[in-house]
Amino acid sequence: MSFLFLENLVPTTGWEYFVVFFIGFGCFLIGWIFGKRNSKRKFEKLLAAEKSKKKEEFINTNYAPSKGVRARKTRERSGKAVDSDATTEVDTENSPLNFDSFGAADASQKDDLKRIKGVGPYIEEKLNAIGIYTFEQISKFSPEDIQTVTELISFFPGRIERDDWKGQASVLKKGSDTDFSKRLSSKK
Repeated sequence: MSFLFLENLVPTTGWEYFVVFFIGFGCFLIGWIFGKRNSKRKFEKLLAAEKSKKKEEFINTNYAPSKGVRARKTRERSGKAVDSDATTEVDTENSPLNFDSFGAADASQKDDLKRIKGVGPYIEEKLNAIGIYTFEQISKFSPEDIQTVTELISFFPGRIERDDWKGQASVLKKGSDTDFSKRLSSKK
């Protein structure tokens, strides 16, 4: 009963449908035009503000290609490390590590540092790069050495103490196995 007044408003001919559609479409176009115009004004204001900035504030994205610089291949597509023919010497005199406290070693004396829990292939490479190759060296670390090694290899702070690298290295240098190295040996 309350909708009886709507019966008089319903268009009944095709012409009346067209007029209602035309009015609705006209309203849509007017709103779209004003909205586009308003957006354009906002964009132009932002663009003018950016253009007025000093050139020093912009980031330089024009990069000239470098000449003669090539990346060194360190890994194969499979992820295996590429063996380099040149042996890298560690400068023990200018190193921040105190090699006098835990001793110096070279690649010919290298132990499998991955047998220590918390040392994977990546960390082993980093340790070798700073001159740490043997369990003997790690077993003689002082707290200062541990801090320096942590900074040099960008490793999680406190991880060396938490995983007890020093204790594990002491056991491994004697030829014994730790729980971790036993599990590692049984997987092979």
